[in-house]
Amino acid sequence: MDLYEIVFTGALVPGAEPDTVKANLARLFQADAQRVAQLFSGRRIVIKTNLDAAAAEKYRSTIERAGAVVEVASLQPEVEEVEMAPPPAAGAAPASPVGRLKVRPRDEYMAAFSEVDAPDFDIAEVGADLADKQPPAQAPKVDLSQFSLAPAGSDMGQEKNATAAPPPDTSHLRLV
Repeated sequence: MDLYEIVFTGALVPGAEPDTVKANLARLFQADAQRVAQLFSGRRIVIKTNLDAAAAEKYRSTIERAGAVVEVASLQPEVEEVEMAPPPAAGAAPASPVGRLKVRPRDEYMAAFSEVDAPDFDIAEVGADLADKQPPAQAPKVDLSQFSLAPAGSDMGQEKNATAAPPPDTSHLRLV
């Protein structure tokens, strides 16, 4: 069973007055002015979801009579049909001499890419290493001849502990 949702974006029926439509929607949804103002924020707002086709059409027509235009959207994901090419026959020549596929557009957006010369990539075997082979990393050559080691226990320039200052003389103070 197909399920639908009612979506409102703030669009009005041509010729409808915005204040009248807002009042009609407030009465229809039994909502205050603040809630109705949120409907007209310009965002896509789902009013009702999980409706069958008859209930979705009833909502659409009722809201349209109130002066607002809503969209009835299907909740089922669109499944694109993909036409698979038959596998090449054993020993047959490749379909294209340069190993390229011809792409057929599925919609208006993809029509812009209809003349694209797409490479025909193969699928690697499971567990195959897809990275290019790299030579092993070499340790950098660093000249350490100017450095030497100090003998054990020698002073390496650590900061010396400062001696504490003597406490102040408070013998001349009295409590009154």
